[in-house]
Order: sequence, then structure tokens, then C-alpha cells
Amino acid sequence: MDVDRKYRGLDGNIHEATDFDNYTVFSLWDTYRAEHPLLNLLKTDRNTNMVKSMLAHWRQSVHHVLPVWSLMGNEGWCMTGYHAVTVLADAIVKGALIDKDEAFKAMVSTATWTRFPGLKEYMTLGYAPYDRDATAASNTLEYSFDDFTIYAAALKEGRTDIAEPFARRALYYRNTFDKTLGFASPRYADGRFKADLDPYQTYNEGFIEGNSWNFSFHAPQDVYGLMGVMGGEEAFLQKLNRLFEMNLPPKYYKDNEDITADCLVGGYVHGNEPSHHIPYLYAWTSTPWLTQQRLRTIMNKMYRNHIRGLGGNDDCGQMSAWYIFTAMGFYPVCPGSDQYVLGAPYLPYMNVALPNGKHLTIKAPNVSDKNCYVQSLKLNGRPYTKLYLTHADLLNGCTLEYVMGSKPNKRRGQAITDKPYSLTAKENK
Repeated sequence: MDVDRKYRGLDGNIHEATDFDNYTVFSLWDTYRAEHPLLNLLKTDRNTNMVKSMLAHWRQSVHHVLPVWSLMGNEGWCMTGYHAVTVLADAIVKGALIDKDEAFKAMVSTATWTRFPGLKEYMTLGYAPYDRDATAASNTLEYSFDDFTIYAAALKEGRTDIAEPFARRALYYRNTFDKTLGFASPRYADGRFKADLDPYQTYNEGFIEGNSWNFSFHAPQDVYGLMGVMGGEEAFLQKLNRLFEMNLPPKYYKDNEDITADCLVGGYVHGNEPSHHIPYLYAWTSTPWLTQQRLRTIMNKMYRNHIRGLGGNDDCGQMSAWYIFTAMGFYPVCPGSDQYVLGAPYLPYMNVALPNGKHLTIKAPNVSDKNCYVQSLKLNGRPYTKLYLTHADLLNGCTLEYVMGSKPNKRRGQAITDKPYSLTAKENK
């Protein structure tokens, strides 16, 4: 917007931002994951202005749809999903001062706009069909997560009329899993799965900018449920370890502009955003310390002081936001919940100023590449065993004191009460 607070809106008309600062350029397929949660924590007013800008976009939209990829005040329609709803929902869950009634109208109208690829069928079949949508598998996973965030925000605000249908849709991700393979797979309208899925291949397999190996972990709202469709925790862990340890043949990325050897750890693609939460998924398993190990590897390889030191496109700040969260030692695996999953601090000391005047202090005096494992943690001077922090923990101002070591503490974080949020409970087998 200009100095007189006027800006050209999505409809081409001149508008005046009377009660907010207008923003544009929202690479939402990327930034809903960490950048907006980071701004919501550290620059709350700025993120709230961005949310209000998205609502203005919605009001000016002839389709009554929130932005998909807002570009210089226009809609770019780039990438998939309707991730602006996640930004709005996460802001509501974390107490943003916005018009919640308008926000719910915007989220619901966006999530029911049937011109999104495969969405009309998704709402009736429970998945986007591959014969109608070339990226049906990833769309089903993305829609389902976005739907979860609407459910979570509605639940917090007591809007059961909205929460109930979107709670069902939040589990639709399960419908795109071929249980005979243990992978997410494109599925036809008649119920058949694609017969010749290559889970290593990015192109023509029903996914956008990612393969089934990476996208199959895209259900951060229901990690225990995800374990179930993969065949249980043991099968889940085997796949998770295999992802980081495999040798991905170059033929799978040599012609891909978004993936190079620089941005790979095994088959894990840090240079493209659908994978960003995956290292933290060990927190739900019996080997949570592997998160700490994987993160150290990613930080050292993907963020270097070199002309090619960033392992991918920063994508309007998402790669940087991932780094800041991970350096602090926690990450918003599931925006829409109020939790940040713990990894391990990267630096020996951090003092973070919060917008309410309080401070987040992180102390890990002996941390190093060797001493990358959390031995114990104190929150405000008291022993803390959970594998997550809440938004309230951080906003209240807190001191985190870590003891780090060269070997993992395999007893820490094993109790079910210490595990992070999952929409469905862990199955007892």
C-alpha cells in the first residue's frame, strides 16, 4: 500500500486499508508451514496484518476464495491446496485479534470451492480422483491437513457446526494410502489405486513437486493415524529411517529444477517444503532422539556460508523460518495446534525478545556437532520431560536449560503423556 494507506486490490479497484497494513506476495504453499507461525510468535502484529490482508483479498475475490499465491495484489493460482485457511486457523488458535466470524466464512467458502482440482469429488468420495486430477494424491493430503486446521480453530471457538464436518475431512488423507504398498498413491474414481506407482519418482505419479516417499509423511495432524495406515510404528520407523539413509539415484532429480543433490539427505528433500516437518516425526515414536541427530545433519548441510550454501529456494522465507525454529530447538509440525515439537538447540545461547516484552532464553552451553543429543531439559528451573512446548509456554516468557551429550538419552520422551498432539490416539498393539 502507499503512504496514504491506499492500494490496488484483487478486483483492480483502489481500496483504503483503514485498520490494517496491506500485504501481498504470499507464497502460501511454502510459508504456511513455518514462516507464518514464526511471525505469529515473534512479529504477531505483522502476521495479523497479513491475515487481514488475506481476508481483504477474500472480500474482493469474485469467487470468495482466500489467496492461493498472492502476487503483487493479484492471484497467481500457483501450487496446490488452500493453505491460507491454515494461516487464518493458526492465528485464531493462537489468539490473534481478527474478525473470527468473517474468518470462518472465508475458510469454509474457500474449502468448498469446487473449482479447486478434484475438490468436488474429494468432498463426496473422500479423496481427489486421479482420473480427474493429475496431482490427486498430494491434493488429498494437502486438503485434508487444511481441513484439520479449520476443525481445530472451530473447536477452539465452540463452532461445532463447522468443527464436525471438517473433523471428518481431516481424516480423508487415509483414503489415498494404498495399504498393500504402505505409501500414499493416486486413486481413481472407481476406487482403484494406480497400479505401477514409483514412490521415488516426482513426475506423473499423482504428486506435485515431491514423490510418494516424502509426501507419504504428510499427515502432521494425525501422526498415530499415519502410523496405522503405514502398517504400525515399526513399519513407520523403517520407512522414516530409510528415507534419510537411502541413496536416491540421480535419475530421479537430474531434470528437476527444484531438487539437486545439494538439497538431499538420503531421499529426504529439504530443498522443497513438503518434507520440512519430517525430521520431527520421530517424536511420536520409540526413538525420539533420532530427530536430534537428523536435524544436526540438515542444519550443517543445508545452511552454509557459501554461494551455494542454501539447500534450496528460500521461497519467500520458509527455508529461513525453518532454520530459525530449528536453531531455537522446536518447530510447528502441526500449525492449527498450539504445540511446537522439540528437537534440540543448535546454539549454546539464544535470547529471543517476544512482542509482549517478555523473553525466551535458551541455554545449551555444551552443545556441538558431537554433543547433539538432549540428556535433560529444565523449563523455568523445573525438570521437563515432554517432547513439545505450547504457545502459552513461550508467550509467558520462559527459560529452557539443556544438558547435551554425545550419546542419546533413550529413556527420555517415552511416556505417552510426553508425546505431541495427534488427532487420533496411538493404537495399542
